[in-house]
Amino acid sequence: MNRIKTTFELVKKKSERALIGFITAGDPDFDMSLELIKQMCSSGLDMLELGIPFSDPTADGPVIQRSSARAIKNGMNLAIVLEMAAQIRRITQIPIILFSYYNPVHAYGAENFYNDSVKAGVDGVLIVDLPPEESREMTSKWAGDDLSLIRLIAPTTPLSRMKEISDSGSGFLYLVSKTGVTGSGGLDTANIENQVNDLRSFTNHPICVGFGISTPKEVEAISNIADGIVVGSAFERLIESNLENRKLPLMMGKKITEYKEATKMKQTIGPD
Repeated sequence: MNRIKTTFELVKKKSERALIGFITAGDPDFDMSLELIKQMCSSGLDMLELGIPFSDPTADGPVIQRSSARAIKNGMNLAIVLEMAAQIRRITQIPIILFSYYNPVHAYGAENFYNDSVKAGVDGVLIVDLPPEESREMTSKWAGDDLSLIRLIAPTTPLSRMKEISDSGSGFLYLVSKTGVTGSGGLDTANIENQVNDLRSFTNHPICVGFGISTPKEVEAISNIADGIVVGSAFERLIESNLENRKLPLMMGKKITEYKEATKMKQTIGPD
């Protein structure tokens, strides 16, 4: 069963867009992280992007950098993230996407990473610093195609390069909304729409937009353009501001509900 494909088909049938939520695995600790993820899944999240903590997350802004540092301080590593993924899979069938830099995967071993990810019920992986030209080092050691390799496309990527990247990916395409790092503010929706339209001219992959989307209003705006919306730093800001708050899981669930509501396409009623 391809959970990613099924999810996009389901939300489209319901006139919605897919809400993809990023959270750093193990932030602020294993138990609370798992509790937060359970609440996210039960509150309407469509796909989970589970971040593998890394000591040098160069594409991430300060909020996610600090979340990685907290998780690493509490002992998180790739092996424990996969244990967490297996536990999440027992309680939900939403797609699980691992978000990582290549270093942890390389150290773990590409073959072991593939086998253990599939065994844990993971559906896809996004390696933020691994371009298509260098991916064969990893994918040549994969035993099958049960793990979607999701590709990032930058706002500065030329059309010819967009096509090359999209042809080498699977699951969906992740369009970065802006130059810079995660969590930075300001969205140019007109430019994003132009890029999405360019991508649609040569790919059938669903297109999701992320980086810098932090309010329900922004989620609604991107829902009119893309097939899915990725929110991450906003969730990690909530965690960081409530590290000692026992109501944090409920607060997280409320935020998911607000974002999910914004992905529902508004029905326009014409004149009588």
